[in-house]
Amino acid sequence: MNGGLIVVGGGAAGMLAALTARQAGAEVTLIERNPKLGRKVYITGKGRCNLTNHCTVEEALAHIPRNGKFLYSAMSAFPPSATEALFEGLGVPLKVERGNRVFPVSDKASDVIDALFAALRRAGGAIVEGRVTGLELSEGRVTAVRTNVGRFPAGAVILATGGLSYPATGSTGDGYALAQSAGHTVVEPRGSLVPLEAEGCAPLQGLSLKNVALSVTGKKPKPLFKEQGELLFTHFGLSGPLVLSASAHLRHYERETYTAHIDLKPALSVEQLEARMVRDLADYANRDLSNYILTLTPHLLGPVLLARAGVAGSSKLHSLTREARRALSCVFKDLAFPITAPRPVAEAIVTTGGVNVKEVDPKTMASKLCEGLYLAGELLDVDGYTGGFNLQIAWCTGRAAGNAAASYLRGGNSQ
Repeated sequence: MNGGLIVVGGGAAGMLAALTARQAGAEVTLIERNPKLGRKVYITGKGRCNLTNHCTVEEALAHIPRNGKFLYSAMSAFPPSATEALFEGLGVPLKVERGNRVFPVSDKASDVIDALFAALRRAGGAIVEGRVTGLELSEGRVTAVRTNVGRFPAGAVILATGGLSYPATGSTGDGYALAQSAGHTVVEPRGSLVPLEAEGCAPLQGLSLKNVALSVTGKKPKPLFKEQGELLFTHFGLSGPLVLSASAHLRHYERETYTAHIDLKPALSVEQLEARMVRDLADYANRDLSNYILTLTPHLLGPVLLARAGVAGSSKLHSLTREARRALSCVFKDLAFPITAPRPVAEAIVTTGGVNVKEVDPKTMASKLCEGLYLAGELLDVDGYTGGFNLQIAWCTGRAAGNAAASYLRGGNSQ
């Protein structure tokens, strides 16, 4: 068999696949189009790198709504605890924060990349800067990789090119075409963990809210998502941690109508809000409602809440009827905005869609259509919620592909 292992893509999945295969004895060349490896990992967790979630395999899979069952074998073989042990062993001390999110103690994503890079160098893996332009196939088997810097004979190839999110980091969708050239089908990629376009948000542009509850409904009244945290109003709609998490639950824009419901006072009921207004009469009876409402909410929200409740801002608090108090309290508890679309995939944290997992062996990440070809990471039609789950997908699929490719090159049966 001519050639060693060629790993295409130097992100999380590609780097760990290359390191794993090299440690298993394979000759490995990693080809990355950027001058530095791990460009996308550098910006995860706002530059802090939420590299996994401190949870069980079952809990992790429960946070992967898209084809989570496909990952059972790979995740069981390399669970979140193994990810933590790997990086601790590479000299990256870790800490666990809210939501079981795991970060480097240093809060530097660069420490994660530097540790992998150093380990790969120590293991003797070759790294080439270049852009892969095609695969060469012969009798149903991959035989070489063509690049803008030359041709590389290959005994096996791992595609770990990422999806379409954050194209400035190198995730430009090239891997989809490479997989298709080997016979694979691609589920249409689109953004997940992405801001949402929504009607009526422009007057609130720039407003950031903390400790609010967001729920999203479709045609049925039962929420598709409900969580408490932070969100941000933008010129196009909604963003922030809550909104990104909610977006992972919304996958059928072409046939579903979604609405975002914001509870500005999740700790209080409608009745408790009404009671507060009654108590405030003693201090604010003659104050205009447009001024009084600023004691309850940020100034940008005041006019919007009054307009939604149908109450004039020039009215005095003492003139507020019981019906008006109820209407205003209800708006506080359910400030609704129709969602019109997700933002473009280039603004997404991860891509949903990708290579059809029915065409990939879940234990080895081997292509079922092309001998010697493996696929890992975001290129696959698998994605999870925020909290370190998407990087855990990259680690476990990269590990599985690296081990299997090395076994295949030794003449084993990992295809």
